[in-house]
Amino acid sequence: MLQNTLTPHDLAIPHAEGVSNDEFKAAMSRLAAGVVLVTAHDPDDGPRGEDVGMTATAFLSVSLEPPLVLVSLRNDSRMDDLLADVPVWAVSLLSENQRQIAGRFAMKGRVSDRLLFADVPYTRGPHSNAPLMEGALATLECRTENRVVAGDHTLVIGRVLATTLSPSAAGPLTYFRGHYRTLS
Repeated sequence: MLQNTLTPHDLAIPHAEGVSNDEFKAAMSRLAAGVVLVTAHDPDDGPRGEDVGMTATAFLSVSLEPPLVLVSLRNDSRMDDLLADVPVWAVSLLSENQRQIAGRFAMKGRVSDRLLFADVPYTRGPHSNAPLMEGALATLECRTENRVVAGDHTLVIGRVLATTLSPSAAGPLTYFRGHYRTLS
């Protein structure tokens, strides 16, 4: 019996004529976005598991009733693979003082996240067991409700299980035209 082995890449729709990847990226770089750190705990990686983190700018609120958020993950990335198996995860909305954390977790081709978390202050979420960054403007713990393949990314919709707000007066970290920015 022949099984269907199509991957999301096989289903990709090419760009419309006249729109190159570079042109699309240049246009979208003009959209300012908030910067978040998505984290999860992989209980199956090593004797105590391993924490995994990734910087994201494609994060948004979806619904108030119920409280839902959405994050876009590159297909076949470590976070995409992990969240396909682990139903709970967290998001830290980074402050303008956390540019180094954003850059650290945006690195491509890293072997392990253990060293990335080594000197970053965080607490562990009671619902997700995922790292919640200290100094973040807010944190959310989420449970995956739905996953939708969209081109070369997967949109993960999560139900918010808990939030914390920081008393910090710091502004948000944003991303605009390929660089981290602040509002001031």
